[in-house]
Amino acid sequence: MEKAPGSLVFRATPLVYLLLLTLLYTLHFGSDQWNQQIRNRGSIRSTPGEDGRGTDDQEHLDFLLRRLVRGEDQNQLEATGFACHSDLHTDVCVANRSVRFDTRTMKLYAPFSQGMPQANSIVRPYARKPDKRAMSFVSPVQILQGNITIPACHYTHDFPAVVFSSGGFRGNLFHEFNDIIIPLFITCRHFQSRLRFITTDFSPLFVGRYNKILSHLSSYEVIKPAANGSVHCFPGAVIGLHYHGNLALNTTDIPGGYSMLGFRQFLRESYNLKVVNVSEMNKPVLILVSRPKTRSFLNEDDMVTMMKSLGFRVVVARPHMMSNLDKFAQVVNSCSVMVGAHGAGLTNAMFLPQGAVLVQVVPLGLRWLSARYFGGPAKEMGLKYVEYRVEPVESSLLTLYDQDHPVITNPASIFLEGYEVARAVYIDGQNLTINVVRFREALVKAVGLLGLSAPLS
Repeated sequence: MEKAPGSLVFRATPLVYLLLLTLLYTLHFGSDQWNQQIRNRGSIRSTPGEDGRGTDDQEHLDFLLRRLVRGEDQNQLEATGFACHSDLHTDVCVANRSVRFDTRTMKLYAPFSQGMPQANSIVRPYARKPDKRAMSFVSPVQILQGNITIPACHYTHDFPAVVFSSGGFRGNLFHEFNDIIIPLFITCRHFQSRLRFITTDFSPLFVGRYNKILSHLSSYEVIKPAANGSVHCFPGAVIGLHYHGNLALNTTDIPGGYSMLGFRQFLRESYNLKVVNVSEMNKPVLILVSRPKTRSFLNEDDMVTMMKSLGFRVVVARPHMMSNLDKFAQVVNSCSVMVGAHGAGLTNAMFLPQGAVLVQVVPLGLRWLSARYFGGPAKEMGLKYVEYRVEPVESSLLTLYDQDHPVITNPASIFLEGYEVARAVYIDGQNLTINVVRFREALVKAVGLLGLSAPLS
């Protein structure tokens, strides 16, 4: 007797169910695996190579290191594994093969080709090469290449070393940012924290002061040579830092194309600064950078009274307030106008919101330096800029020199006698008594640049 069609369907149903479940499982979990592969594309994978490191790891590391060199230097790096760039301001050497760094002797061993004759290089890893005074505080790093005897490794690291000095003009905020912090950003940001810092001329104060920045450029603690005298092995290294000028970043010469605006965004992230633009602020706050020794405002109280009469809430920033950079960055970020005489304290303008106004008081004889160090850079930072040039009667130099003396009438002639001579006169030797009525006009201009009118309501 022929079986009923219904019974055949009934018997086949378990098999169909099993096939359907298998198909659903494949579609669900298989798609997850595929999506995970898509998400992982472009990341560093770990395929064992001859040296125990992933081949893709090495390719990615080579790519990051190659981005720090250009032209013939890049050809040399690809051919030999090592290349050095030298310009007026700095020396930077890059190795994209395994190196060993002895923190006891400040020697880097780069034995890439045993057939090469021994070749030594000396690098002082600080971006102020023409300044003999600054470089006298920077210890040399000796680079040994070719057919050399290499020491055994005490520590082996997965990511490259970046060697720089915290010596030089340490303790001066302008020079710390200009000579070290910005060059670190230029050189290291594209590594996305996958590197190890070795700081020669190690200063606990420097590392503590800039810990938020250093920890955002590297995921690891800074190696302190004096406390960790040993041989460290790295898959590559950068000795020295690139430099682009006074508080400057040249976008076309930076891996990743970062600009000054990008650097300021990096600072906001590092210090967790909340205010991005002055438009977010309810009432303008003015911060006055107070200098206690040179280029001081001798009638500071009168200046503050005038500022308040314009409707500003005024914060007077004295050295004790500025000593804790983590806290002071927050204070500056809450302000819409910064006022100060030419000097390192104006470097704190880095923390102002976009669209804020920097008002630089230019002492006698310092017009060119003021424009070069802060006037031009302020505009690149996305800030508005007002320059107030003091008249001879506002400078204490008029009490020391006759009004017809070249110090008063021809500062350029004093600079021709040498920078140290001019520095003693104009940088270290004058204080200021500001004409409050005339200076009020500069602040009214600053209010206008904020899109407001004075006096503030």
